[in-house]
Amino acid sequence: MSVEVSPAPSRLGFARRADVDLFVERLEAFERGELSADEWRSFRLLNGVYGQRQDGVMMIRAKLPGGFVTPAQLEALADIAERFAGGKGHVTTRQNVQYHFVRTADVELALRQLADAGITTREACGHSVRNWTCCPYAGVAQGEPFDPSPYVEALARHLLRGPFSATLPRKLKPSLGGCCGTDCSQAFINDLGFLARTRDGERGFQLLAGGGLSTLRRSALVVEDFVPAAELLDAADAVIRVFHRIGNRHNRAKARLKWAIDKIGKDAFLAEYRAERATVRAEGGTRLELPPQPEPPPLRRTLQQVAEPGDGFEAWRTDSVRAQKQPGFSAVAIRLALGDITAEQLRALAPIVVAYGEGELRTTNEQNLVLRFVPDARLPALHRELARLGLARTGANTVADVTSCPGASSCKLAVTASRGLGAQLTSLIDDLVARRPDLAASAKGLDIKVSGCPHGCGQHYIAGIGLQGGMRKVGGRPAPQYLVYVGGGILSDRAEFGRLIGKVPARRAAAAVERLLDFYVASGARSHAFWATVATDALKALIADLVDLAEAEATEADFIDLGETAAFEVQSGDGECAS
Repeated sequence: MSVEVSPAPSRLGFARRADVDLFVERLEAFERGELSADEWRSFRLLNGVYGQRQDGVMMIRAKLPGGFVTPAQLEALADIAERFAGGKGHVTTRQNVQYHFVRTADVELALRQLADAGITTREACGHSVRNWTCCPYAGVAQGEPFDPSPYVEALARHLLRGPFSATLPRKLKPSLGGCCGTDCSQAFINDLGFLARTRDGERGFQLLAGGGLSTLRRSALVVEDFVPAAELLDAADAVIRVFHRIGNRHNRAKARLKWAIDKIGKDAFLAEYRAERATVRAEGGTRLELPPQPEPPPLRRTLQQVAEPGDGFEAWRTDSVRAQKQPGFSAVAIRLALGDITAEQLRALAPIVVAYGEGELRTTNEQNLVLRFVPDARLPALHRELARLGLARTGANTVADVTSCPGASSCKLAVTASRGLGAQLTSLIDDLVARRPDLAASAKGLDIKVSGCPHGCGQHYIAGIGLQGGMRKVGGRPAPQYLVYVGGGILSDRAEFGRLIGKVPARRAAAAVERLLDFYVASGARSHAFWATVATDALKALIADLVDLAEAEATEADFIDLGETAAFEVQSGDGECAS
């Protein structure tokens, strides 16, 4: 069997209306008592619909393989945000778009509108092969061995609705990238990862497996140094089949692929993989035809007006614009505060990506957007357009660009309202940069990530400065706190996880971050490797006076989470975010 993929930006959708029809049929069966609550919950999650902390509303996850979004899909995403989700969408660290607070009665309508635009929610959640992430600069990055993005599309199409993809012991998070020998796609923290490589002029991929965050951090192991590109689908099938067979189906807390590898050992896992590869080969496999490399789009002569640079252009260009390997073109990062984007902004971007770029947009694992193939001469005009929409923020992919999961604002599993701290840190660092324009450059290589619980959807374990929500008792009362991690990051050959240096009350977390930021800048560091040169005790000493909160010195504010008004409490619930 042979599969061909097209690198053209006008992409076929991944959705099927039949998926939504089946969703409605199963819902009606549940309402008639023909499905148990657990059966319905499992099916609902496999179709990208989560329960929230609040009754009567749901979260819907729109699955965007590779982060690719077309103009028509931007318009559909805008309509759904406007009609069903309070006027806002949320870009996640897995390059999806999520909608929160969707009324249960509106879920079917939202799913149908997504499907009409080619956007699926199938296997966006649950014990399935999740969204394929990919570097947003794939195909335009200087020095990359080849454009890996057509391959991520091929993998997503091959595995979606596959025989094992929705019946796994636990979720399987996949990734594909490999720009310039780096791991910008974060393959080393994914269950299944591929990094583009060449060998004797042949295209292929290094295969990784068993990475992950949460309560058991693991950097993925190398399964094969080089998988020829034509055998990519077979290699993915083999890993998924092994996980399907040996994964733990009795204890969800220890069911991810990394746990299975730990249990049987690396050598035994590699033997299982090789045996499964042989089985797939004996069955005939699925050969992947090599796609041609795309040519850059032609300059649009009817839209070649050149604008003079406006206010803030130079600062924006410094952070947001990256020269492509195609001469005369640049890729532009659009910074979204905590991943949020309004319906109006989504809708307005649809004509912009056609007029200025390659005709599509890409989401990023930093919760931003990237527009590529912008003619260099048109950057000032694009800046004006984005500024008009409130989308020309400086600081993209710098220390100011804070990442955060949704936290307790919606997630049943979260301990703290991580978005409250994320917003506070965003304002703090933006203000610091405004007063000290050299700060962003001085803090090069440093990032800040926040999660509301140990599961780490905000990826705080791989941040230069990471914060994890928790709870402490002060005078017998629960108070929000943050565990402070330092020194995490993704390298070209592994993931490194931060060291815990203290636990601070939520109201002091920003002060702890500011001290660590000042310490980093004063050292002259330019990469996360700096933290490894500093002893843990020295780092602990930096924030030691912020750690303890005696009952006598606590104020009422210390018992209220950031961004909230009611007294803090830990709600114990069955968190579907980790399902």
